[in-house]
Amino acid sequence: MLIEYIKPDFEFSDERGTLRQLVHTGWKQVNYITSVIGSFRGNHYHKKNTEAFFVISGSFRLITESLDGKIHEEYNMEAGDFFIIKPYINHSFDYTQNTQLISFYDQGVENADGTKDIFVSNTTD
Repeated sequence: MLIEYIKPDFEFSDERGTLRQLVHTGWKQVNYITSVIGSFRGNHYHKKNTEAFFVISGSFRLITESLDGKIHEEYNMEAGDFFIIKPYINHSFDYTQNTQLISFYDQGVENADGTKDIFVSNTTD
């Protein structure tokens, strides 16, 4: 598998609602992302960063591929899914509903020299 499903660090629910502690250590950059139905994002990989995503609402088709093109996997993601993509895995998002996500980077994409740890893939997806 090119992705790894993970669980929140802690979860509590009662009649008032739910608290999910997604993470408490290990992440340096956190983003809130919204995407509209029919949009396509990504088609890139990171050399340094492990990236995690928590789907707040909506759904999308996650397309992953090894850089050599030998492994191609697709997943249908929906609200509540929480997963990790490791470095050197190309990833794209094809949004099938309006979606809200939180993304986490363990290093952060901005490098000290002003470059970014975001590389466009040569794969065909």
